[in-house]
Amino acid sequence: VFTLLLLVGIALAVAYPNLPGISALTDYRPKLPLRVISSDGVQLGEFGEERRHFTPIGEMPQVMKDAVLAAEDTRFYQHGGVDYKGVARAALENLRDARSQGASTITMQVARNFYLSTEKTFTRKIYEILLATKIESLLTKDQILELYMNQIFLGQRANGFSAAAEIYFGKKLKDLSV
Repeated sequence: VFTLLLLVGIALAVAYPNLPGISALTDYRPKLPLRVISSDGVQLGEFGEERRHFTPIGEMPQVMKDAVLAAEDTRFYQHGGVDYKGVARAALENLRDARSQGASTITMQVARNFYLSTEKTFTRKIYEILLATKIESLLTKDQILELYMNQIFLGQRANGFSAAAEIYFGKKLKDLSV
């Protein structure tokens, strides 16, 4: 146990100085598509690699926030960026079964989506944990959830739940029902 703690401590000491600044999160400016609107207010076209409609967290339906938290990170408001119970559960499951279990919290997913690759390595996981801790110290939980819900890729070029609502259901996010 002592050796493991020593190795983790050394890894943290080496990795922490290499962490990027998180200005992309504190000054979030998402890539928005170019929208061509007619003089009478009708959208004629939308151009860009990503579809996104930035929606402030206060305008996100509560049922949507609850669903995301239930599916992705049930203890989001209780942990400091890393859910150690979830990490332990995933580690035990991964030892028992060949299929990999995820242990990333919403904050860790924000860190990965903005700064890290998707490769599954121990080094990336350490950086993800360190960045999550840094993000949690500088942003509120609602700011982190807002970033996640506007940035996450949901297929069909949709980034964020608002764009996905329009693509998959043809409705604005606020008009969706359960």
